[in-house]
Amino acid sequence: QVQLAESGGGLVQAGGSLRLSCAVSGRTFRSFLIGWFRQAPGKERDFVGGINGSGGNTYYVDSVKGRFTISRDDAKNTVYLQMNRLKTEDTAIYYCAARASLYFKTQEYEYDYWGQGTQVTVSS
Repeated sequence: QVQLAESGGGLVQAGGSLRLSCAVSGRTFRSFLIGWFRQAPGKERDFVGGINGSGGNTYYVDSVKGRFTISRDDAKNTVYLQMNRLKTEDTAIYYCAARASLYFKTQEYEYDYWGQGTQVTVSS
């Protein structure tokens, strides 16, 4: 069994930054590709980006490219989502998810394990 736990959410003004953490426990950390998703009020949960098991490859959707950076610390079994130049439209609950694969996928059903989510609110 794999467990994921997000932290680091909060309230920030537009243009500011936040760093979310996703702590992973239960199985070999490097065997998992970690994805970040977000769900805004009244909307579906959307893929934001991900990082593969080695940390050598990352993938971002266009709306966050250049503003968000995903990294991983294998010593801490943690993946980070650094969010800069935040916009009000980034307001959402952010989730991390894990899949035991080398390949990036953007659909929820492709991921096997999920965290509980952390709220990010960006004010104008």
